[in-house]
Amino acid sequence: MCEIILNREDVYAGDLILVNKKFPVRKACKSENLVLADSRYPEIFLNRKPASMLERLIKEIAAETKIVPVSGYRSLKEQTEIYEGALKEYGREFTEQYVAFPNHSEHQTGLAIDLGCAAEEIDFIRPYFPYDGICGKFREKAALYGFAERYEQGKENITQIAWEPWHFRYVGAPHAMLMRENGLCLEEYIELLRAYPYGETALHIECGGTIAAVSYIRAEKEKTVIELAEDKPYQISGNNVDGFILTVWRE
Repeated sequence: MCEIILNREDVYAGDLILVNKKFPVRKACKSENLVLADSRYPEIFLNRKPASMLERLIKEIAAETKIVPVSGYRSLKEQTEIYEGALKEYGREFTEQYVAFPNHSEHQTGLAIDLGCAAEEIDFIRPYFPYDGICGKFREKAALYGFAERYEQGKENITQIAWEPWHFRYVGAPHAMLMRENGLCLEEYIELLRAYPYGETALHIECGGTIAAVSYIRAEKEKTVIELAEDKPYQISGNNVDGFILTVWRE
């Protein structure tokens, strides 16, 4: 067994952090972790892992010229400018539906991407990304590459954001698959995992020929210490709320 020490600040980092109106971005995205989401668009960035998975997914469905990135990582300054610009152009009701308040936007994490169908003109706030054609193929494969449609229709009362079929959030393959299979948005998934405390039980799913066991670790005041088997690959992410999500792969 090996001992893992998690600091309290680690709660606010990782692929599974929940960012919404209630839970703001606590740790700024590091610039060295950002890469181009698509080499043809030098102004749109993502964290390395989601950028790599997005590229692989787009290539698999041969959508290089059909699906384009519209908006990826945004700094606090950029998010503020977009929010204030939307207020002036569209008014408060529209803006609060479609544009997150600064420091409460997933785009500031480097884990979210807005996508659109390739066209001469694309709406920056609400790009066209339907459920059929090549966009439908993207959705069919998205969870396998770790992407979840973040703001689905019917979840508006939970996410506090309008239906956004163009907005995808990277959470990792096992988690995106679990969210899809259970019909959960990220808020619901984070809550569900509290019923699977580490050391007692876990939520399981087959992923890439292995079994992913997912469980919740409540954060202690300063440091949280857990023990893990040395021969099992694992990942730990903060949830940006009150603890950590542990994923362990088993044959």
